[in-house]
Amino acid sequence: MSFRLAAYAVAIVDGRVLLARHVLPTGESNWTLPGGGVEHGEDPFDAVIREVGEETGCDAVVERLLGVDSRVISASTARAGVEHQNVGVFYRVRITGGELRPEPSGEIAESVWTAIPDVPRLHRSSLVDVGLELARTAPATGHVASVAVGGLIQH
Repeated sequence: MSFRLAAYAVAIVDGRVLLARHVLPTGESNWTLPGGGVEHGEDPFDAVIREVGEETGCDAVVERLLGVDSRVISASTARAGVEHQNVGVFYRVRITGGELRPEPSGEIAESVWTAIPDVPRLHRSSLVDVGLELARTAPATGHVASVAVGGLIQH
């Protein structure tokens, strides 16, 4: 089984959420939250700020921890064909500066502010739904139920 620890940003302003379009090596793309892998020795708190800057061109500050999501992706649906566990740490962030731009030499083709009611129509990562649910409900445990994957929602 492969394993990944990642930190994700949930930035919401005036009913819009900041999303990033992730382009896969196959040329397919899906929408996700800004964020990504925590580097060895890095604090997830610092990783989410770094990832927002790298992927979107924006500066961010963490407002609060929203929660942690742990999911196992079966080998049959994982990209590498190997069972994979992703542990995501979700933070509510506030964008404080910078300008949206594609990720230089990266997999993020664009970042946009998207009206939350429009999100269900997007081809997106389940991370988007998890982050929005954590932001909406702010569960005391920091945990939300698993998101069903299929249709427009992928891992």
